[in-house]
Amino acid sequence: MKILGISALSHDAAVCLLDGEKILFAAHCERYTRVKNDPLLNQEIIDEALGYGRPDLIAWNGRPVLKMMRHALAQQWRDAVAVGDLPKRYLRRFDFGGPLPPIRCVDHHESHAAAGFYTSGFEDATIITADAIGDFDTFTIAEYRDNALRYAERIQYPDSLGLLYSAFTRRCGLKPNKEEYILMAMAAMGEPKYADAIERELIRVGDHGFELTGNVHRGIGDWMPEAEAVDLAASIQQVTEKVMLRAARWARRNLPSRNLIVMGGVALNCVANARLAQEAGFERLWIMPNPGDAGSSLGAAAAVAGRQLKWEGPYLGSDIAREFPLRESLGALLDGEVIGVANGRAEFGPRALGNRSILADPRAPKTKNWVNDIKRRQRFRPFAPVILEEFAADLFEMVTPASPYMQFTVRCREAESYPAVVHCDGSSRVQTVNARQNPNLHALLREFHAATGCPMLLNTSLNVRNEPLVNTWDDALRFSEQTRIPVF
Repeated sequence: MKILGISALSHDAAVCLLDGEKILFAAHCERYTRVKNDPLLNQEIIDEALGYGRPDLIAWNGRPVLKMMRHALAQQWRDAVAVGDLPKRYLRRFDFGGPLPPIRCVDHHESHAAAGFYTSGFEDATIITADAIGDFDTFTIAEYRDNALRYAERIQYPDSLGLLYSAFTRRCGLKPNKEEYILMAMAAMGEPKYADAIERELIRVGDHGFELTGNVHRGIGDWMPEAEAVDLAASIQQVTEKVMLRAARWARRNLPSRNLIVMGGVALNCVANARLAQEAGFERLWIMPNPGDAGSSLGAAAAVAGRQLKWEGPYLGSDIAREFPLRESLGALLDGEVIGVANGRAEFGPRALGNRSILADPRAPKTKNWVNDIKRRQRFRPFAPVILEEFAADLFEMVTPASPYMQFTVRCREAESYPAVVHCDGSSRVQTVNARQNPNLHALLREFHAATGCPMLLNTSLNVRNEPLVNTWDDALRFSEQTRIPVF
């Protein structure tokens, strides 16, 4: 049976098509409309999904009635009315190549948990899901055992760790629900001077849960008006890590599985992830590389399918079927150029992992500012190193044997040698690569290493600030014309 998973009408809409254990297609709607974090479906992405087969069933992420009730509780009356009879009414706007298939709705946090578990390959697992808000749940500790999901802890709106982090994102002058990753980067530049005040005034942290002192859905105003933004960022980052680590340690003591899965938007916090990998006490840790709401399109479908999926990697989107020009791209890098790569199927997830990437030599001191200028970003923003897997432990203090999806921040052992990919605190968000994972990127790294002795490159997403990743070759050509860097 083919199942089309859909996550839409909140932020970062996406679709995913399953056929049994096979993930046929998964993509973000923003890549087609070119609207960053687009919450809406579009016919183009549906048509591309239908190219892999017509679905027998649609799995919808979230329960509209619960969401309507939550909107009403938050006095978001317009949103409450809008979702009242979705998703059928909404989906009738689109052409599915025949009658609209039957629709099954899946709880928002169940979608997150299923996306993690059914791509993990684990027989059992503890799942911590932390996000801003879905239906009502905002933070859950659960276990998958005997193919069934059971909750051990459920925290509900308005108590939300994700909303608190987003409130600090707004307080620091950034866009909530969009630029939390920038706040995480800022945290390395500050001191957690206000962590105690956050715990005293805004959140009560318990043994494995928490409670907010008030509703922060609309922000925290000008809390601590004299504080520097970097210190506020460091403070909420420390509190977030504390909550996540306490929950994981409690779960390890009280639930039987030795496997941990982390999902939800908070699972994109790679600094917290690294602490979980090191300190939580689990033997294995899996974070599906699209743990936020977009990934719940896969999760809703997986929850309905109820079986382990054949996870082969995140390259599941639109295909740019061109032969990869290894010699030309290598030559440009050796000449000191910054290059783009748009080749093969697009990544499903927020991070470019070699198929829609900007690459550069990480050793030149000027490279970081140069690439940030190309992308029109703040110059303090860090970049990730992509490295041949067998060299990762030599150059970085790895917390896992491999890190193919940029999910952990670790210290670089030779920070002065690779200034373009080391943040101000000496850390890097590492991506490891082997030949099976991404043959083209692996071949380029291997040739670059042979020519220079350096086994890594700077890797960042092929886009400019506030635009989605490049999706098609036409997008790549427009990007090249806009930025004046070659794309291969």
